[in-house]
Amino acid sequence: MIHKSVLLEETIQNLITKKNGSYFDGTAGFGGHTAALAENLFSNSRIIATDKDLTAFRHCTEKFSEDDRIIVFNTSFVNIDVLSKVESVAGFDGIMADLGVSSFQIDNPEEGFTYREDTELDMRMDKSTGIPASVVLNKFDEVEIANIIYNFGEEKKSRQIARKIVETREAVPFRTSMQLRELLATLTPGHMLPKMLSRVFQALRIYVNDELGELKTFLEKSVDLLNPGGRICIISFHSLEDRIVKDFFKYETLDCVCPPEVPICICEKEPRLKVLTKKPIIANEIETKENRRARSAKLRVAEKL
Repeated sequence: MIHKSVLLEETIQNLITKKNGSYFDGTAGFGGHTAALAENLFSNSRIIATDKDLTAFRHCTEKFSEDDRIIVFNTSFVNIDVLSKVESVAGFDGIMADLGVSSFQIDNPEEGFTYREDTELDMRMDKSTGIPASVVLNKFDEVEIANIIYNFGEEKKSRQIARKIVETREAVPFRTSMQLRELLATLTPGHMLPKMLSRVFQALRIYVNDELGELKTFLEKSVDLLNPGGRICIISFHSLEDRIVKDFFKYETLDCVCPPEVPICICEKEPRLKVLTKKPIIANEIETKENRRARSAKLRVAEKL
């Protein structure tokens, strides 16, 4: 299982404010960030880590079995508030998430995310909940499919693709990634196919996992649970995620959100965050050469007031 954690040093440097504090890693993956975090904390610190992927959870459970500072849960980071109560953590000194899918999930056909090999069209990070991508393609109507592909993949040919999907499934229901790949290959020139594949598969993955909805909820809960001076670090890999993080951080810095026509402030809003990254931190040239996934990574950091 080879997975290189993106922006590892930059994240740890920005995340840690108290070496004996409590920390939350919402996307444990194969433990890269969690391990680096633990290496830089004192023996009386605490780390709660989560991952929806069962393979990643099992790997981390074994990897950190002898470190009693770390506890790993097989659940979504959206449950950060529940886990803080279960573990009696009143507040965190640092909260992080490395969004998207891991290299292992993309490269392993059994995970159902890749379009490079023929595999079941699943794309769920937690296979025990929700519906697989194949159900979306086989059961949703044309407008719904087009909206998913456009809103979550930003694919301009979304309507044409949706129409072709609906026509095709009448004869043969979608079951594998190769079926979808072959369909898309008929709708775009060969040199443009990788981009279309990436956008469509991304859209389906985001939808079936409710990634954007969970991200918004996670951000809201995280600010509530951050201790004063604590920091939140979010690594995103596409514009939809990054925009949500950027806009949320900006909103939490405002001291008023009243409409311009209101003469005096009546919203009683108070700023809760200070943004520490006016521009997102990106990977350096060395990292992008060693890890292609790092090329699109953006790290944003904010601190609780």
